Amino acid sequence: MPAELASLIRDHWKIEALHHVRDVTFAEDASQLRTGVAPRAMAAWRNLAIDALRLAGSTDIAASLRRSARNAGRPLALLGLA
Repeated sequence: MPAELASLIRDHWKIEALHHVRDVTFAEDASQLRTGVAPRAMAAWRNLAIDALRLAGSTDIAASLRRSARNAGRPLALLGLA
């Protein structure tokens, strides 16, 4: 029982950490997309960016996004498309 509870708590904080990155780095709470599928689609794109950067070894998502913004080929290479 204690191990299950600890697992649930860890899983909860993993989700909260993702939401924190999405809000702080992408200003998701300030987004004005509110209708149709746009909010869900943008969340999916943000999750893709975060996950791709983490899989590439990034620990600072904001810094990695800034580096990627300076070179249009870098995000494509990260996704294996370049």
